[in-house]
Amino acid sequence: MKALEKVSDFVGKYMAAIVIVVAALALLFPGPFSVVKTAWVNTLLGIVMFGMGLTLKPEDFKVVFSRPKDVVVGCVAQFTLMPFLAWALTQVFHLPTELAIGVILVGTCPGGTSSNVMTYLSKGDVALSVGMTAVSTVLAPFLTPLLTLLYAGQRVDVNPVNMFLSIVKVVLVPIALGFVVNHFFHAFTQNAVRVLPLISTTAIVLIICAVVSANSAKIMTSGLLILAVVVLHNLLGYLTGFGVGKLLKLDSTKCRAISIEVGMQNSGLATSLAAAHFAQYPLATIPGAVFSVWHNISGAVLANFFARTAEKKD
Repeated sequence: MKALEKVSDFVGKYMAAIVIVVAALALLFPGPFSVVKTAWVNTLLGIVMFGMGLTLKPEDFKVVFSRPKDVVVGCVAQFTLMPFLAWALTQVFHLPTELAIGVILVGTCPGGTSSNVMTYLSKGDVALSVGMTAVSTVLAPFLTPLLTLLYAGQRVDVNPVNMFLSIVKVVLVPIALGFVVNHFFHAFTQNAVRVLPLISTTAIVLIICAVVSANSAKIMTSGLLILAVVVLHNLLGYLTGFGVGKLLKLDSTKCRAISIEVGMQNSGLATSLAAAHFAQYPLATIPGAVFSVWHNISGAVLANFFARTAEKKD
């Protein structure tokens, strides 16, 4: 078990580098990586969500009731800024429908699972970050389909009911199961969570393998455009999220948490929804996969920057 924990710590520490290397290999040498099928994406995401559920405790939801204003501000920013920014970028860059759907899906998804770790590293308000992730994830089955319909409905047929059921199945049910297992078998899960970085990273890497290898030829022709849009979307999310906190005169720890929570999306869910509901547009899965790689890099860099500025103030 200790050996596994060491491997898990290593994988968690160098997750961004591992994801980049695997994504590059799957892009350049798709053959060996194509054994991982896109049909596995939902199951793999469910594993990641189950792991997230294992880390949740009833106390994590206390912030929702003790500081509802902070959570509401963060979640409103999450579900207004990111979808609008995604749509705006598809217009500015005149993205073809395939790519536009993928970018909009990333924008309409809830906060990312690694945002809490990045908030901790940034010396931000971790309780607020966890509360925002929990609430935005619970709201996702309702808001993600409706926002996708709003921003993408003019381009493609969007079935919000089917999307609602998909999100419940691959996100809420695994998280709820993980939460229940943690509650009733807490001693076991305390040991199990030590290897969660290894399991979660493996699942994310396999998702990226499946998507990138299946679309390597098309990525080669439009990869720079996708990367530019994804990077801008993510950075504008950080910037506007922080700006909202400052505008409402929240303290710096809350501003850092909201910035990271708004900017980091559950891109695995975006990839899953694209594969399940927009299969006729294969490239729609790519923005989510690229976001998965990029936001772990940008999140680590931003967390380091925030931590240094916090130390200077102290």
